[in-house]
Order: sequence, then C-alpha cells, then structure tokens
Amino acid sequence: MSGVFRISGRSVLAAAGAIVGCLAIALGAQAAGTRADVLKVRLGGDRTETRIVVDLDKAATGKIASNGQEDLRVVMNLPGVSVDNELQGAGLGLVKAWVVDNGPGGARLRVDLAGEAVIKRRFLLPPADGVPNYRYVIDLAARDPAKVKAAAKSDARFISAPVKSVKAALPLKKVVVIDAGHGGKDPGTKGVEGNEKDVTLAAAKSLKSQLEKTGRYKVVMTRETDVYVDHAVRVQIARRADADLFISLHADSGSDPSLRGASVYTLADRATGRSAKFVSKDDWFMQAGTHGDHGVSTILLDLTQRMTRNRSATFAEVLLDRISDHQPLLRRSHREAGLAVLLAPDVPAVLLEMGFLTNSADEAVLRDPAKRGRLMGSVVDAIDDYFGQTTRLASN
Repeated sequence: MSGVFRISGRSVLAAAGAIVGCLAIALGAQAAGTRADVLKVRLGGDRTETRIVVDLDKAATGKIASNGQEDLRVVMNLPGVSVDNELQGAGLGLVKAWVVDNGPGGARLRVDLAGEAVIKRRFLLPPADGVPNYRYVIDLAARDPAKVKAAAKSDARFISAPVKSVKAALPLKKVVVIDAGHGGKDPGTKGVEGNEKDVTLAAAKSLKSQLEKTGRYKVVMTRETDVYVDHAVRVQIARRADADLFISLHADSGSDPSLRGASVYTLADRATGRSAKFVSKDDWFMQAGTHGDHGVSTILLDLTQRMTRNRSATFAEVLLDRISDHQPLLRRSHREAGLAVLLAPDVPAVLLEMGFLTNSADEAVLRDPAKRGRLMGSVVDAIDDYFGQTTRLASN
C-alpha cells in the first residue's frame, strides 16, 4: 500500500492514470441514465492501514464530501450508484462503523473512523482475475503509524486481519440539523407573552434533547443562544455537517386572532435556481465534469435537487401526520415557498410553522414546556418514521 495520494477538503486527486478510462465509462453511464448498484462492502487490514472495498455491478466514480480530518468521519458520494436497502456494518482496523445509503444524486458511503487517519489512495478496479464485478477501493492509513505500532504491543486488538466481509450491524447516527428561527436582532413575530425567537429556541432545545436520548441521531444546532444567524450561514451549517435532514422551527402570525394551526413548508420548484449560490465548484456533482463535460455536472446537479425536493416533501407529509395528534393543522398545511433556509441543493429540508403566536390557544401550547415537549416528541416520531426504512446487512 505505497504511493500516497494526498486529498484535502478542497481537492480530489486521481488515484492513477490507468483509472481515467474507468471513470470516463462511469460518467458516460451516468449521463446515459444507467445506474450502478452496490453489491456489498468488504473491509481488510489493521489499525495501521485499512482497505474498504465497495463491490459494484457497473463502473462508477467517487467524490469525497468529508475526508475525516475534522470529525473522524469519511463521507464518499457515488453519483450514479444506488443501493436497494441501506447497508451497514461494524468496523475493522481504522474503521469503527460504516453505512451505505441513497443520498441525493446517488449512493453515499459514510465511515466513522476508530482513530485519526488519512485517505492514502482510492481507485476503481474493473472485473479481472476471476472477479466478475467492479470494485471501488479506498485505502486508509493511520495519521501516526508509530503511535499505533506502540499501542499494538500492549493491545491484542491491533493484530491485523485478512480481508473479509462484515456482517455485524453497528449503525451510524443520522445527522439532523435543528434551526431555531430568528434570534438576536431578529425577534420574529410577537405574541402576547413574548417574541417568536424565544419560542423557537425553547422548542429546538427540547427537540435536540429528545433526539439525543434515542441514541440514534447526531444533532447540530444552528444557534443555541439568543444570537442572530444569517440565513445563508444556516444553510452552510447543514451542508458542512453533511446533514441527513434540516428542520427550521418557526411560529406563525396572522391578522385574524382566531386563525390557528401548524403548517410545513418545502422548497418550491421555481426557487431551485437560487440554490446555485450554495453550489461550489468543489461539490462532487460539479466535479463530475472533470473531462470538460459540463453537461454531466448540470445533469447531476438537477438530479440532486430533484431528489432533495422529493425527500423533503416525503418528510413533510410524515411530519404533518405525526404533529396532527398534538396540534391542529391549517387547511392547506403543506406549502411551497422560496424560503432561504430551504435552499441547500443536497440536504432535505422543511420549515415547520408550529402554530400562531397571534392565537391564544396556539401560543399557550408553544409557551407551555410540557405541551411544547409533546409537540416536539411528535417531531421525533416523524423523524424516526422517515429514517425507518428496512436495514439490510452486508453479506458474502
């Protein structure tokens, strides 16, 4: 495992010149609408160097979303690739746990690292030597091999292991970003007993606490105190966190004090063009056109946005069904708008209007800790339902 290829958060380098042909085949397949399928995932090696092998039925290319330097998590997008059901397993060597699921625009491999490591190389192998399928290979190397070798002398767990498939399940946590609307200089709407910014922050904290108690989620808050956070920054927080879901909490207002009820907003189709300001040339769907074919990048961006909107709409319906047990809904409860916090092209997002602060009954629910907690509990139930797809473990 020699010949290190350095990969930073802002660059993706080819593993070898011989691989270019395979990548070109993969891009051509994506442009033609042919998708590859993940067959299985295999791990081999030890705590010094670990190899991840993703078996595919067709050629594919990978794009790094996170290289593990910030939070011990490697995230690799596989555009044009799909997986029938979520694959996941326990780790080996430098890998603590892994999961492959369908992200916007393609499959996504997420790896929790057992220690500090770097991506040493990655490449695609075509069918050969009796192996009938393609293999996308990622080699990890310990950042400090000397430290690992020293620890190995006193810990038998560091003994190297042969390449093998992983069968035991150890799910990675889904990342949920909670956005408490308004804050600081932006008070939001005003109720009889106070401002919207205080209600949204209290609700966000309750939701965070309940999600973390399940042990199934990693929760990121856009704000945890009474501060103002720009809308664009809120979107960037979700993208940097590689979020699986973004929920913005708000309280409504109306001129008629009898008007009450919750509603959920998702991004309108007419507003998708505004997402371009959050797209970087280093995003995997833009880098797909590495051979000068900008059309491939455009197609993948469009597919990413469509999948994101579809997933947002799916969650919105699940959310409305759950919260209706604790809060009445507006007659047209699922709405579309070009709201700035919903503009991430690759993060499913909703804005929940929890009720009207201009209505005494709704405000009473949102101000009462117990009632507010039950309402946020129904949001937790909706999140569980949304992520509650059947899990299939990897097998030989």
